[in-house]
Amino acid sequence: MKTRTLGALEVSAQGLGCMGMSEFYGQADDAESIAVVHRALELGVTLLDTADMYGRGANEELVGRAIADRRDAVVLATKFGVVRSDDPRTRGVRGDAEYVRQAADASLRRLGVDHVDLYYQHRVDPDVPIEETIGAMAELVRQGKVRHLGLSEAGADTIRRAHAVHPIAAVQTEWSLWSRDIEDATVPVCRELGIGVVAYSPLGRGFLTGRFTSRDDFGSGDFRAAGNPRFAEGNLERNLAVVEALRAVAARHDVTPGQIALAWVQHRGEDVVPIPGTKRRKYLEENVAAESLVLGEDDLAAIEAAVPADAVAGERYPEEAMKLLGR
Repeated sequence: MKTRTLGALEVSAQGLGCMGMSEFYGQADDAESIAVVHRALELGVTLLDTADMYGRGANEELVGRAIADRRDAVVLATKFGVVRSDDPRTRGVRGDAEYVRQAADASLRRLGVDHVDLYYQHRVDPDVPIEETIGAMAELVRQGKVRHLGLSEAGADTIRRAHAVHPIAAVQTEWSLWSRDIEDATVPVCRELGIGVVAYSPLGRGFLTGRFTSRDDFGSGDFRAAGNPRFAEGNLERNLAVVEALRAVAARHDVTPGQIALAWVQHRGEDVVPIPGTKRRKYLEENVAAESLVLGEDDLAAIEAAVPADAVAGERYPEEAMKLLGR
């Protein structure tokens, strides 16, 4: 697999999102998930993405077990800052210096490593100046616990202020054919400052693969059916038209709609690294195959015409979660 750079950090052109291996997307299968990680490394994927809130720490532990004997082959990324409560609909955010230090040490223990390669603030704390948060993260770099810093779902002004304290290697945000709100402000400021963009959910939380046609297709414990507005009654049916539009382009290349959607993200620029998530080797291999898919100008124009930026029905998250974005 080719490589791309996130600031000064070199990574595979496509990463692997590990969140769904432990939570949010139905039943977990740790043995298969570890096999997915190993197969990803065999295929040239180096960037593995997790966070302390995924499975309340279980995902970091899982990733740690998967890479225990192959740490040097991995660019390991994790995140801190989202504080879970007993109510799944309510989440807090902390970015104070004391919490940064506590969270980093806890993540290192769960992962079983002495450093992480990329450490993100998962969501910006509106009650703590970003300068304090990044200052504490920069101290982790000086201590050797962290190599590079990142932000997730931060606003353009916050990105600029953070970068003035310590170089930011990457900004992680949702970016796909049905989530394009970052294109107006976030992407331009990242490119101005030389910051890479890590695109999570590049397959629209799996919807753009075409595998889901009704809410009945989601198993128990799957948050898409439980609370994501784009999968709600009415919105789901309208959004199916987006997938059907992709099928026509995919047929010309003899690939799947998901591979077209993933290739579209990859064609946003050499500073963009998508991290599609999966917990099955079959879908991992399908995603990795899209890395070498070349779309011509005619293809890109056809995709843009078929899936305009305003074609999607529903917000990205429920109302409370939307408040945590773009700070």
